[in-house]
Amino acid sequence: MTEFPILRDLGFIIVAGSACVLAARALRVPPIVAYMVAGLVLGPLTGLVVVSEPVDLIAEVGIALLLFLVGLELSVRTVKDVGTVALIAGGGQVVLTAAGGYGLARLLGFDSIAAGVLAASVTLSSTVVAVKMLAQRRELTALHGRIAVGVLLVQDLVAVLIITLIGALGRSGDLSAADVGQNLLMAFGGVAALTAAAVLAAVYFLQRLLHPEARSTEIVFVWSLAWCFLFIIAAEALHLSVEIGAFVAGVSLAQLRVAHELRRRVEPLVSFFVAVFFVTLGIRMHLTAAMGQIAAAAAFTVFVLLFKPATLLALIPRAGYGERTAFFGAVTLAQVSEFSFIIAALAARDGLISPDLLSLISLVGLVTIGVSAFAIRSCDQLYGAVRRTGMLAPIRAAPETRPSSTPQRVGHIIVIGMNTLGRRLVEAFAARGENVIAIDTDPSKLAGLTAETVVGNADHPAVLEEAGLETAKLLVSALQIEEANNLLAYRAHEAGVPSSIHAFDPSLIDDLERIGADHLMVSKHDGIRQVVAALQLAGVID
Repeated sequence: MTEFPILRDLGFIIVAGSACVLAARALRVPPIVAYMVAGLVLGPLTGLVVVSEPVDLIAEVGIALLLFLVGLELSVRTVKDVGTVALIAGGGQVVLTAAGGYGLARLLGFDSIAAGVLAASVTLSSTVVAVKMLAQRRELTALHGRIAVGVLLVQDLVAVLIITLIGALGRSGDLSAADVGQNLLMAFGGVAALTAAAVLAAVYFLQRLLHPEARSTEIVFVWSLAWCFLFIIAAEALHLSVEIGAFVAGVSLAQLRVAHELRRRVEPLVSFFVAVFFVTLGIRMHLTAAMGQIAAAAAFTVFVLLFKPATLLALIPRAGYGERTAFFGAVTLAQVSEFSFIIAALAARDGLISPDLLSLISLVGLVTIGVSAFAIRSCDQLYGAVRRTGMLAPIRAAPETRPSSTPQRVGHIIVIGMNTLGRRLVEAFAARGENVIAIDTDPSKLAGLTAETVVGNADHPAVLEEAGLETAKLLVSALQIEEANNLLAYRAHEAGVPSSIHAFDPSLIDDLERIGADHLMVSKHDGIRQVVAALQLAGVID
């Protein structure tokens, strides 16, 4: 027996989780489902792992970091063009689904608190599943993708309120109604205080704090984690859950220009802790208890897969959007959320619901997330089949007069790496009247350019998607990083976009030409004029 059981348990969790994710990838099943199946194997089926206090602490950190990452997504700029429909569809869907879920739970014989937790769990949709599936289909910037993300952000705010409510009720125990009301008032007052501090910090403090260090994204990353844990400590001091503190910290950082880079760096760390959380959730499941409530599980599964998207199908057209947009947005959100598991786990921890109910919610989550992933992947065929039946006629959707995606840049030039060469290229292209987008991880290097700018690491596909690689007429890399240049040349070649890559060492030329680079800039021989002339000769620019 090992002297440190936590190492053995974590070893089992990581190995089993990784194996199940590899198997799930072949079946194109979301990782959340794979992690929970790994937990079922480790816990109820084999008894290899029992959730200990140290493992439980790691899972708790995972929940906090997940909320921190969600907060980082909550930028005003993200969904400003679909804010109205997000509020209408998101708010209406939450109210209707919560009311329907509560009524269904009461009909099935659950008490009021259990029915409330069930209603909250089925109301929310999975940000992780929806965003990953939309990214795989390259539909994050499509109109229905942006609407889905907007609705998810509304749901995330609702999830934070529910977590606050559960924390207040969990502390209340057998107190009187007046004491419960006081706890609720203190909880929401604490959230308001944290939010006010975050807003003031974002406006007056954070930009100045992080900007001098923006040359080092590693330092910015460490500062962001320090900011997260500072708010976690503040939340505990206000008798709030640590998840609330992490979320508010993320929201304050989301308003900064470096937020995109922060999300990219935080995500791998969050993925590890979240994997532990979902595996431990599977370990805690009582299969016998869940199977004993199979009728309730089936009823809530049908409710999530049919009633929830039906509410969105009814609400999205009321904001003036078409039938196809409404259908695709509704199907994207037809599952329960990772927050559903978090809410149920917190409620079970505080004694508000029984472990059996947690198992029931976990079973519903497993099925709906799995079915939803296949439905999103087959959304085009599913839309055609449903439309032919005439079932969509009652929603009375307007014709599709709006574009299906964001207004895309067309015929622009992307320049990556704002060193001396990169900045001179940007200015040279801009002087010729070209539409240029400059990319760098350092905001200070982008300052003062006569071009549109994107802060982020171009190694990350989301950054190139934001810059509109698919519709660009040229990608230029001035970087002196071999791996990054090879990857950029490959991605430009795959997208059918000509590329001009900085071959800062002659030994790199053969590899770049083999990968598909259309033009190479050799530092010793190529000046700005020669680069422009060569690209003009190749017909890439006018």
